[in-house]
Amino acid sequence: MISASSMSVLLVDDQTSIRALLRNSLVQLGFVKVSGVRNGLEALEHLNANPTHLIISDFNMPDMDGLELLKAVRASSTIGKTGFIMLTGQANKELVQQAISAGVNNFLAKPFTTSSLKSRIEAVFGPICGA
Repeated sequence: MISASSMSVLLVDDQTSIRALLRNSLVQLGFVKVSGVRNGLEALEHLNANPTHLIISDFNMPDMDGLELLKAVRASSTIGKTGFIMLTGQANKELVQQAISAGVNNFLAKPFTTSSLKSRIEAVFGPICGA
């Protein structure tokens, strides 16, 4: 079982409200190391300076979308194995297939619940326990 408090999570979404909702849900689950950025470019900058266990990224963002971020992460020798959950409000089959081909670990649909977020994280890392 993995301790939520020992894991670091990066939230990538251009909407401040979504980042806040995700952060609140993660805190309820026992996560304490949670950072947030507005797009894929900021995410890459953050990831290169801060080791991270899990990225939860929106698909639709300006500058660099979630799929481009996923591809950049997977192409990296240093951050390529980071867990990656794609957050999306659209259940577009083509997007899902592209993300799977690019190496996404799981998907989380908007709107989400704390319970659905936990199950997606556990599908990637196995059971997690709170602080």
